Amino acid sequence: MSVSFVLEALVVLGSIVMGTRAGGVGVGLWGGLGTFVLVFIFGEAPGEPPAAAMAIILAVVTTAALMQAAGGIDWMVAVAARVIEKRPKQITLIAPLTAFLFSVGAGTSNIIYPLLPVIYDVSYKNGIRPSRPMSITVVQAGVALAASPVSAAMAAMLTLTDVAPYELGLAQILAITFPACIIGIIVTSLVVNRMGLELADDPEVQARIASGQLAAPGIDGAGAGVGAGAGGVGAGGESAAAKLTYTEAGRNSAIAFLLGVVAIVAFGIFPGLRPSFEVGGKTSSVDMTSTIVLVMFVVGVLILFIGKPTVGTVPSQSVFKAGMISAIALYGIAWLTSTFIAAHEAFILKSIGTWVGSWPFIFALAVFLVSALTTSQSTATRTIVPIGLAAGLPVGVVTGMWAGALGGVYTLPANGTQIAAANFDLTGTTKLGGKLFDHSFFVPMLVLSVVTIIVGAAIGLLLFCEAPARR
Repeated sequence: MSVSFVLEALVVLGSIVMGTRAGGVGVGLWGGLGTFVLVFIFGEAPGEPPAAAMAIILAVVTTAALMQAAGGIDWMVAVAARVIEKRPKQITLIAPLTAFLFSVGAGTSNIIYPLLPVIYDVSYKNGIRPSRPMSITVVQAGVALAASPVSAAMAAMLTLTDVAPYELGLAQILAITFPACIIGIIVTSLVVNRMGLELADDPEVQARIASGQLAAPGIDGAGAGVGAGAGGVGAGGESAAAKLTYTEAGRNSAIAFLLGVVAIVAFGIFPGLRPSFEVGGKTSSVDMTSTIVLVMFVVGVLILFIGKPTVGTVPSQSVFKAGMISAIALYGIAWLTSTFIAAHEAFILKSIGTWVGSWPFIFALAVFLVSALTTSQSTATRTIVPIGLAAGLPVGVVTGMWAGALGGVYTLPANGTQIAAANFDLTGTTKLGGKLFDHSFFVPMLVLSVVTIIVGAAIGLLLFCEAPARR
């Protein structure tokens, strides 16, 4: 191990730590500073910046923000809420699965926020401990973006695997991540359904009811009658889901966006649908990066006509803000890691490759820890996945473990959805804790991550068992 490797590794780690402390765009800025140090101080050649991933993120985020401005997210939330209310007794399973499907379709976890009061309302009035469905609904977003064709994490992953010698495209990634995430959510829901006391046996909840701070949950045959107040509904009152409204323009915009997602998946599954060109005597089809960008631009223009959003409000949409922060963070940190790996690839293959080859789950642990520290799935992807691939792990195994390890973003109770869930739960059963790891989301996150990692790795090994030739 050379001195330069150790010093440069410290620069990389230091940049990640300082970026994490700064948060948001600070991750990207510190990544850029680290790249400057490697290039100008240590004399390393600049690595390849993540131009393809940036192009996908910018196109998807712009179109998704247009859809949100037109009211499309409102329609998605209303539909999801009605699905959740149809089977109230199974809410611990139905709520996270529904949120998962809509998070996958929209490419963002922002859809969870307006669903939380609905989940609380339905669970409490049916005598179900609210922390159960609320905690797993929040943490499922950690892995859902690994199964979304239009998430920033997928954009980062696709540009790493859909190239020689891996040749793992969007359809192949989804074949691994989607079923692994579904199985992870189902198993976690079974575990979470046994966590915590029943409401009737919880002294804290009963004390709030006795003091009048909380209305007692009333249960009838339809599961629909509770006293007014405390987030519940009256006997003939209106449910939380029924209060969610949307416009026809919003519905049409959301449908157009989701059809665009379906089109992207179809182009990935059937490469023959993409145009082919002959360049230099060699025939090649349009790559998936260009396909995703072009499809999203077409969908964006379609939304302009059918949704008529106010274009000037697009930059203020929550989807746009979150997407731009992810893009900046991804750019700086990805450039830093690509510069470092390119400079020391031989050593990484010889030493780290041996460790990862002997204990593959070290790779999953690394992705998990970076996700926990940066709370960014795309940053963890570009930081660790290149190392796993360079070390010679089978690309299918890398992809499967990557999906589950992204759940680490909810290790600490610092995400907006975690804070929102705790605030919406008037029973107090959903807690943020006071010792970092004693919050209501920790066990569900850990179970979901571990199960998805194991299942994802198994699926990836079965479907794509060959390891690529080391570069």
